[in-house]
Amino acid sequence: MISARFATLFGLGEASPVAPGTVGSLVALPVSFALHWAGGFPLFAFGLIVAVALGYTSIDRYLSARTDDEDPGEVIADELAGQMLALAPLSLGLWLVGAPAHVFPWPGWVGAFVLFRLFDIVKPPPVSTAERLPGALGVMADDLVAGLLAAIVVTASAAVAHAWFV
Repeated sequence: MISARFATLFGLGEASPVAPGTVGSLVALPVSFALHWAGGFPLFAFGLIVAVALGYTSIDRYLSARTDDEDPGEVIADELAGQMLALAPLSLGLWLVGAPAHVFPWPGWVGAFVLFRLFDIVKPPPVSTAERLPGALGVMADDLVAGLLAAIVVTASAAVAHAWFV
């Protein structure tokens, strides 16, 4: 069934013996770039919504077959969705200024990647609070909150770097 397989990104999480969460986040980079390039922010936003919906559904099905672990390491669809959320301001900003679709500058995506991984690993509040939610909701929520925090910091950094306040 495609839905349950999506939880591990079709086995990629199981094939990654070291840092599967980082691998899931890395997958989000070319996926996000391809969506942005193909259709700007509207297609990126649609892809993010699909990643969240498929992620939650597949993780819920995956967890229903288990009894031992609340957030198995091989489940990485949540990292895909969280990382995409962290990248959303980059796609939106580029789309709003009318930048060519192939432009996805490295400071934005590197910053979003590093900050998302930091928040996902360290789990400061409210990430740690979201993680305590039951089942698939908690598995997805901590990554989405980490992605939101990363998005906020990336946006604030862009505001400073581009002197939006002058």
